[in-house]
Amino acid sequence: MSQRIYPIGIQNFEKIRKDGYLYVDKTALIHQLVTTGSYYFLSRPRRFGKSLLISTLEAYFQGKKELFKGLAMEQLEQKWTVHPVLHLDLNTEQYDTSEKLLNKINRTLLAWEELYGAVEAETSIAMRFEGVIERACRKTGQRVVILVDEYDKPLLQAIGNKELQTSYRNMLKGFYGALKSMDGCIRFAMLTGVTKFGKVSVFSDLNNLMDITMDSRYTEICGITELELHTCFKEDMEELALRQQTTAADIAEKLRLRYDGYHFSPDAGGMYNPFSVLNTFARMEFGSYWFETGTPTYLVELLKNNDYQLESVNNTVVGIEALGGVDAVDTDPIPVIFQSGYLTIKDYDSEFDLYTLGYPNKEVEEGFIKFLVPFYCPIQESKSGFQIKNFIREVRTGDIDGFFTRLRSFFSDTTYELVRQQELHYSNVLYIVFRLMGFYTQVEYHTSNGRIDLVLQTPDYIYVMEFKLHGTAEEALQQINDKGYALPFEKDPRTLYKIGINFSPETRNIDTWVVEA
Repeated sequence: MSQRIYPIGIQNFEKIRKDGYLYVDKTALIHQLVTTGSYYFLSRPRRFGKSLLISTLEAYFQGKKELFKGLAMEQLEQKWTVHPVLHLDLNTEQYDTSEKLLNKINRTLLAWEELYGAVEAETSIAMRFEGVIERACRKTGQRVVILVDEYDKPLLQAIGNKELQTSYRNMLKGFYGALKSMDGCIRFAMLTGVTKFGKVSVFSDLNNLMDITMDSRYTEICGITELELHTCFKEDMEELALRQQTTAADIAEKLRLRYDGYHFSPDAGGMYNPFSVLNTFARMEFGSYWFETGTPTYLVELLKNNDYQLESVNNTVVGIEALGGVDAVDTDPIPVIFQSGYLTIKDYDSEFDLYTLGYPNKEVEEGFIKFLVPFYCPIQESKSGFQIKNFIREVRTGDIDGFFTRLRSFFSDTTYELVRQQELHYSNVLYIVFRLMGFYTQVEYHTSNGRIDLVLQTPDYIYVMEFKLHGTAEEALQQINDKGYALPFEKDPRTLYKIGINFSPETRNIDTWVVEA
């Protein structure tokens, strides 16, 4: 097959088209977008194609017809009117002070004012933005197009810092207010971001934006559909199958398990993560490419600050109000985790308007759990993979003492502040350890009233475990027998172990364990 070049890390539509990079045609949806409305907001996870969408819109409104040759837009658009485009990209700065955001906006305004003029009386950034919009419209004779990429990056970087949040919010609120006050001069406007900040945030006065984040008409505007995978990447899948000495059907299934599963509305089909798919075909091997680009620590800070039980993250049930926006003042972690792409819609109850959320695919679940290790366990991130492999080796060989001795290290050095939340801390650490092991062994993990029941299975062994706090290992083992936890496995030919484990409040660690074969 001819050598294809993949646009990994390239978000400029003109560069992709001129330099011959692969482009999955989204221009039919873009044409629908620009011809049926004027003001839009779209939230999608990072590395999901938002910046490319903004760049494509910019090329379209600049009338660059030649870039759309062979795409759906070439046939759909007849006028190709050239509009002045004001493009603000907030993704290129670290916003740890108010001055950095102000400087970023100021530099952008200065560039626009060089093109369309400035007025000395316009002193605030809001007034200057309004003035630029008015003069651009008057000077060109065409209404203005406003494109804002990653509008929420400053707000996300200030999560946990209420003073900085308030400063950013007030600055952006006035700036974006121009979209409403200058309506007569604006042809089209679109804001994209990872999250939608609501209530007292920048959107409180900007009620003319149509939020298409969960709009079934536009669920496919970013990302790769099942059909696009099998049409645009058919040869790539065949080559990957050849290199890995398997079938194209097997490759398709692996791609689905690792990178598919994002649902942006209740009735929408699954979407593939484009960044991971492109990297897989470029390198001709599977990997955790989305996570290699970094996971924001504010997600873990939200979980820890809210004393959240990690097992509840997956398969949590929420109402639509939890998905529609994020309160920047007192943030519940689930909406942020959902909008950041670590959770997606798994099921929908139309009668009660309830959504069940869960990890979209194996890449996200495994990557997120691995990311949590150093934040909950006193172990170096570089050594966590080594420790998990030893856990797996020990349970596969029946080395129970070795397993629990190692598990003790995951609870060592628990800080005094955690004493108030001992059971939650134990539960979260155990959840992380056993979920990581679950990618290599079969784990059934359930909690009930703060007590943890665990069944761990390997090809040769079955372990039924009960954990106690303020009790004894013997009492935990007795509970296994009294409640018949092991009964489903009595006729199984594998070796069965029933294990009672006790945590000590004094040592804040595993105290003793007893085993019954």
